[in-house]
Amino acid sequence: MTMRVAAFGAALLATTALTAAGASAETLRWARAAEALTLDPHSQNEGPTTTLMHQIYEPLIVRNMEGAMEPGLATSWEPSADDGNVWVFTLREGVTFHGGEDFDSADAVFSLNRAMSEASNFKELLSSVSEVRATGPYTLEIVTDGPNPLLPNNLTNIMMMDEGWATANDAVEVQDYAAGEDTFSARNTNGTGPYVLQSREADVRTVLGANPDYWGIGQFPLAASEIIFTPIQNPATRVAALLTGEVDFIQDVPVQDLERVASAEGIDVITAPQNRVIFFGMDVASEDLESDSVEGANPFADVRVRQAIDIAINREAIQQVVMRGQSEPAGVIMPPPVAGWTPELDEYPAYDIEAARALMADAGYGDGFSVQLDCPNDRYVNDEAICQAAVGMLAQIGITVNLSALPRAQHFPLIANDETDFYLLGWGVPTYDSEYVFNFLYHTRTEGRGSWNGTGYSNPEMDEMIVSLASEVDLAARDQTVADLWEMAEAETIYIPIHNQILNWGISDGWETVVDADDSVKFKYFEAE
Repeated sequence: MTMRVAAFGAALLATTALTAAGASAETLRWARAAEALTLDPHSQNEGPTTTLMHQIYEPLIVRNMEGAMEPGLATSWEPSADDGNVWVFTLREGVTFHGGEDFDSADAVFSLNRAMSEASNFKELLSSVSEVRATGPYTLEIVTDGPNPLLPNNLTNIMMMDEGWATANDAVEVQDYAAGEDTFSARNTNGTGPYVLQSREADVRTVLGANPDYWGIGQFPLAASEIIFTPIQNPATRVAALLTGEVDFIQDVPVQDLERVASAEGIDVITAPQNRVIFFGMDVASEDLESDSVEGANPFADVRVRQAIDIAINREAIQQVVMRGQSEPAGVIMPPPVAGWTPELDEYPAYDIEAARALMADAGYGDGFSVQLDCPNDRYVNDEAICQAAVGMLAQIGITVNLSALPRAQHFPLIANDETDFYLLGWGVPTYDSEYVFNFLYHTRTEGRGSWNGTGYSNPEMDEMIVSLASEVDLAARDQTVADLWEMAEAETIYIPIHNQILNWGISDGWETVVDADDSVKFKYFEAE
């Protein structure tokens, strides 16, 4: 078969086929490297977790596989004619949860308030919300601190739960994943989505069955009556499962196997740029780092050290050797589809070891230092290999990097709990707006904002500008604020962008779907040939 490479716009419209020869047209067997971290829909704002949640739970507004927003559990939404600070939602009637409970506005109020709570990993998306109120059984108002024209964009991953079920099962509070908490909602589900959880053995197998009472029957293809999800971290094993017909669909074909998979009979590879950037973050705020060899000082607090690291990373070598061409080097931690992105911002600095050494010497670290780099080994394409490449590159400027690679279930809490000095992270932008990046990654870590800002960076002026983005209705003024924020962010070099990921989906004949730039598969849109 063939490998098809698409640009962002074309990729969102690309269609293809997928099931294994001889497999039932009703059972879709799905594998990817990463498992969902939890079943609590408000606990972890993380790609594989959210993807599984989209099969079981639903938001008020959903992005389809082409990236367009369309009605979910809300049938319409618009700003109030009387008050620009209020969004009015009409909810879908006749919807039931998997347990048989009716969905209504009380459940929506409960769910949104739950998603705004401290332990929620989605609270930044609702940081402008001051009140959520039901004005009727199927009408809802969301009040914001000033007009927020982009609020609907922020709702596409906020799942709706049944208030009665949560109360009865002591699941009102969001699971504190970073603290290692285990809760009923982390292991059990009750959504309104197209698929019902039938069985689950974490890290082994999750089985979903079609929801016979789903409101969308007749509106969506819903071709799969059963979905069997198997996390397969080992790349060779994952590819073998696809090639032998044990699975029908894998989201992450290893770059080293692309040609082999694409040439296999009955299998295609669809390749498209992903809405995600991979980058390094550093603790720039602590007076002294835990893992470095420098006593009484933090080398990352000096912008010259950060700039030296920036130009010591050979992005093109990583693209060619580690990623085998399956990446686009980046100069900013937002991908091209995001409002605020410009080609100028995305220009990355030239690789220059001599200039980097000079910066290190000027900062007083001419003899170098050692530090630990924390890296996931099961989340992004060749994540550990990227970190290994960086170890060699930084050694050339005197930075001895001790690499610690862990599964993402252990890696992400290091960032959440401020327990890492230097780390790799990837960031997608499901709202397609720069505010999402600034809210999570640059704002001071406070209640409601900055939950993924593991750098300790804090700039009150930036914080104020970031908050203003939610209520600025003058689009020209807002665009200028976004541009100013990026200028400030780039000057600080808090993060070191590496590249934009490229999606490689391996799929077998018999099913049709489109490539989602967010890598967030929603199986209700899949069609059987």
